[in-house]
Amino acid sequence: MPTRAYHHRFEPGPDAAAPPLLLLHGTGGDENDLIPLGRQLSPGSALLSPRGDVSEHGARRFCARLAEGVFDPAEVTRRTHALADFVVAAAKHYDLDSGRLMAVGFSNGANIAATLLLLRPESLGAAVLLRPMVVLEPPRLPDLLARRVLISSGSLDPIVPPDHPGRLAELLRHAGADVTRHTHVANPGLVPADFAEAREFLRAAP
Repeated sequence: MPTRAYHHRFEPGPDAAAPPLLLLHGTGGDENDLIPLGRQLSPGSALLSPRGDVSEHGARRFCARLAEGVFDPAEVTRRTHALADFVVAAAKHYDLDSGRLMAVGFSNGANIAATLLLLRPESLGAAVLLRPMVVLEPPRLPDLLARRVLISSGSLDPIVPPDHPGRLAELLRHAGADVTRHTHVANPGLVPADFAEAREFLRAAP
C-alpha cells in the first residue's frame, strides 16, 4: 500500500483498454461521491478515489482556503505534492499506467487536479476539470505538451470568478497542454452537457 495515508476507494476496471480514472471530489464529499460518475463516464475504467485530508468545519477538501476563493500558495503546493506522492505510489500498487491516468475533478477536486498538472505533471496523463478556478500560478510552468485537459464551467456559478476558467485555460495552454473549454448555462451543479462532453473526452483518450 502507499505509505502516504489517504483514505481511498479502488475499483478494478473490466476493460484494460479504458483509461484509469483518478476521481477527486468537491468540498464536503468523500471517496464514494464520484464512483457513480466515473462508472457513467467510462464503464470499463479502473477507479482510484481518495478522500480529501483537509477538514473545513467537518467538510472534506483537498486543500484549505483562507476565505471563499482565497488560497495560500504554500498550502496549495504542500497539499498538491502530498496528493501526487499518494497517486504515484497508488498507481504502482494497483498497477495503473500513470501516463494514461486521467483525473476527473469537481470544484475543489478540479482545483487540485489542475495543480497536480502544474506542479507534478508526471502523476497524470490528462484531466477533466469540472467547475475549476485558478488557485495557483507557479513561477515556472511545466512541460504539458502531451497532456489533454477539458475545462467545463457554469456561467451562473457564484463561486468561480467569471475570468478564472479562461485564465486557467490560458495558463495550461502556455504550458503546452491541449485544452478544450466549455461554458454552460449552469450553477455549480453539473448538467447533462457536462456528462456528455466528459464522456466524449474520455473516449478519445489514446
